[in-house]
Amino acid sequence: MRKAVVLAGLAVAIAACGNAPSTTPQETGAASSAAPAKKTLEGVKIEVAAKWTGEEQTNFEAVLKAFQEKTGAQVTYASTGEDTGAYLGPRIQGGSPPDVAILPQPGLVQQYADQKALKPLSAEVQKQIDDNYTPYWKELGSAGGQVYGVLVKAAHKSIIWYRDAAFTDAGVQAPTTWDELLKTAQAVSDSGTPPFSLCGASGWTLTDLFENVYLSTAGPEKYDQLAKHEIPWTDASVVTALEKMAGIFGKKDYMVGGNTGALQTDFPTCVTQVYGQDKGAMVIEADFVAASATQSGAKIGETAKIFPFPKVGDTAPVVLGGDIAVALKDSPGAMALLEFLASKEGGEVWAKLPGYLSPNRNVSPDNYPSELTKQLAQTIISAGETVRYDMSDLAPSAFGGTDGKGEWKVLQDFLRDPSDAKAAAKALETEAAKAWK
Repeated sequence: MRKAVVLAGLAVAIAACGNAPSTTPQETGAASSAAPAKKTLEGVKIEVAAKWTGEEQTNFEAVLKAFQEKTGAQVTYASTGEDTGAYLGPRIQGGSPPDVAILPQPGLVQQYADQKALKPLSAEVQKQIDDNYTPYWKELGSAGGQVYGVLVKAAHKSIIWYRDAAFTDAGVQAPTTWDELLKTAQAVSDSGTPPFSLCGASGWTLTDLFENVYLSTAGPEKYDQLAKHEIPWTDASVVTALEKMAGIFGKKDYMVGGNTGALQTDFPTCVTQVYGQDKGAMVIEADFVAASATQSGAKIGETAKIFPFPKVGDTAPVVLGGDIAVALKDSPGAMALLEFLASKEGGEVWAKLPGYLSPNRNVSPDNYPSELTKQLAQTIISAGETVRYDMSDLAPSAFGGTDGKGEWKVLQDFLRDPSDAKAAAKALETEAAKAWK
């Protein structure tokens, strides 16, 4: 949720690649009407609520239009704003929730399930999930043995962005392993440019870095265990990941402004340092960097390029954030909409619009309007069963989502002084134990 505010700009940035479709959202929706003409929900009214505004809302409404043309339903969209819980809470308590809500983090699925505010997904929706998603995503949308949600929109967090001129000056190419990344960093540093612009003042960026390193070194099974606090943060696997991170944190010449400068740089200032000011060569962050890079004058795919987060261990990490659709009313209209959003058909309608990535493994990368999204979509498909959701967003907010506290603060402290990974792991466990009481 804390990162959602930067996602809205992604649609504009991806369109700036020059590959955005020339059709309007309404035309795209109309093009999908080649679906069967039978109007199974003629006259049925459905309300769906999500946080999206601006371009994201416009594109989602094009998807809803395609659903309406297929079924005959009348769908109304309501924007929750950034605080989805504040919008939905009073409506649930007042007995007038929307038919469908799209939640910005999985923890809300469990919260609303505990309140008995969610309706279990129908067999038809679950079949779409089984056909189009790995079992991990089905589990992510479940609570108490019931399936309530389906991930419909993803943010790709396993990316490193680089300034092409900085790599050219250093005579290096995109690395594929962590050791190669460190060698590349040294070469860039030797050429006179700090290789990394870290957004250390925004603690969530450090959790994203940890999650990629940890998934790669520890593997998906351990990742799941740590995400649920089934193993302690003092586990040797956590120490190993922190020691790998110290390969960057431990060299002040690797960071714009050194350790102190990194801790004073927030997101998206770190992006501006690379693309607007030419102070650094790389930013370790998600696909939504595209928006800030474009605003800084970079051209996506030309001056601003990406490579997948390199393998640190045996697993090529793919970490996603994203939005989960749930039903708050047990109505045919609600279930039909969720079935459409979970389907290959619905995913393909959405994928043709800028600023969208589908976690649906059967949505071909060929549907996307830019080379960037094609590349990112292919990494999701190729990762298969090893794709994982942002760990800090799965944790209690006190640990994984609070500025100046929990995981954010401990990792910031570790960035300040990365000399003792075991002590950092112990501090993480102390914070986790309090949050998971």
